[in-house]
Amino acid sequence: MSVIWIGILASLGAGLMTGAGAIPVLFDKSMSKRTYDMLLGFAAGVMISASFFSLLMPGLDASETLYGSRWLSAFIAAGGVALGAGLVAVLNETLPHEHFVTGPEGADPGALSKIWLFVIAITIHNFPEGMAVGIGFGGGNVTNGMSLATGIGLQNAPEGLAVAVALRGQGYGRLRSFALALLTGLVEPVGGALGVGLVHVSVHVLPWGLSFAAGAMLYIISHEIIPETHRNGYQNYATAGLLTGLILMMVLDVALG
Repeated sequence: MSVIWIGILASLGAGLMTGAGAIPVLFDKSMSKRTYDMLLGFAAGVMISASFFSLLMPGLDASETLYGSRWLSAFIAAGGVALGAGLVAVLNETLPHEHFVTGPEGADPGALSKIWLFVIAITIHNFPEGMAVGIGFGGGNVTNGMSLATGIGLQNAPEGLAVAVALRGQGYGRLRSFALALLTGLVEPVGGALGVGLVHVSVHVLPWGLSFAAGAMLYIISHEIIPETHRNGYQNYATAGLLTGLILMMVLDVALG
């Protein structure tokens, strides 16, 4: 099987974990705000660790191998991070979307229904994650790609549950809440196909792609996830979740190579 298909399937598996995490909502399980914030903190920790150990560090190594200069490697990483964060920031400002707590953001949604505003918000969040998994495989390093896919999948499960529970809180039925949570995860293989395809075209895209994906994820962590976990007074639990996710992802990355 080609590395392109492996990358796409791995990003699909990571995306499906969003639906797996949402399964309890089918049995009408509720989630406390404390648990919600702790799980979101866990997701942030996984993403921070993945950004550095599975994206930025391999990107720096790839740059140095290609160009033989640590300074150039550092500038490429800095440029990629800035571009990735900048793109998500532009999407965040231009696409109409709505968050569960902070309300509407971006352009005027017009007649767009509220549920699709939620879907767009989660899509902005998940697409760069899928792209990161694809880029991880695009350089031909299956071990690094699997480590990243595992970490993203782990953080997608509590995120899927959080999304489904929030939709239930908005009055949507169990099946529809589950289906929409699953749908938000299925944008990840689209991002995965784009990421693995771009990197597979030219090896010189790899360091830029890895740092670009890291920048996109770091923006999401800082702008979306961490502020969300500090709104309800459970920031200590959220911080504990963040450290747990960071340590777990770090151990997985080291253990898997």
